[in-house]
Amino acid sequence: MTDAPADPDDPARPDDRADPADPADPVDPVDPVDPVDPVDPAYRAAAADRAAAAAADGPPALRFPFDAAALTAAPLRTERVVLRPIEAADAADVYEYQRLPEVIRYLPWPERDRTEGFEHTAKRAAGRVLAADEDFFVFAATLPGTPSTDDPARDRVIGDFMVRVSSVQHARLELGWVLHPDFQGRGYAREAAGTVLDFVFETLNPHRVEAFLDARNAASAALCERLGMRREATLIEEEYNDGEWQDTAVYGVLRREWAARRVGG
Repeated sequence: MTDAPADPDDPARPDDRADPADPADPVDPVDPVDPVDPVDPAYRAAAADRAAAAAADGPPALRFPFDAAALTAAPLRTERVVLRPIEAADAADVYEYQRLPEVIRYLPWPERDRTEGFEHTAKRAAGRVLAADEDFFVFAATLPGTPSTDDPARDRVIGDFMVRVSSVQHARLELGWVLHPDFQGRGYAREAAGTVLDFVFETLNPHRVEAFLDARNAASAALCERLGMRREATLIEEEYNDGEWQDTAVYGVLRREWAARRVGG
């Protein structure tokens, strides 16, 4: 969940790297609050509740077009991380994690040499305006006070976080992320992803935000859950990467669920 759809080798897939877990069980448990039998009164009641809540949300109302260039001068800030639009000049830092086997393990990124990696970052940096399906932009997560790998005057990029338009008609946006392994296990991914999720709901007003990830990626699954996203499906053998068929886990959260979580702290 992190790249431009125009690149067929780079569909977006979130990634917050950790030791891989065993592949997820391809059969997800049935939500006891939402039985699969449509005749069951409990199912009908739950469906009616959802319909009423959805009606209260109103019709799709994305605040588009949105130009992420404004975030260059006014980036998002967490306690420790600054999030601004990625730039071509970030290529050296990005390549430091883009080239690592343990990073591309869970992403459908091909192995790239340095030249290809720099070209890829420049391509991603060109995404700025959200107005139509498949439009995207990418936040660079920088660590103030930590110098870049090739320019000590710049703060180092330790990862990136993507926002992509799944559907303007249905007000659906997608998030994706990747973090350098050297900076994992310190809460940076949760800090940055939570800030991006808040920004997306507050500024762009989607009805739904979703994420798609390699089902083996336990760290990204845990991050989705910490963000308040539910696991909604496992797509069995959905993609063929690295010489094998791989399952995809689907996560999502609705605007009203995000708002209730914010009110509840």
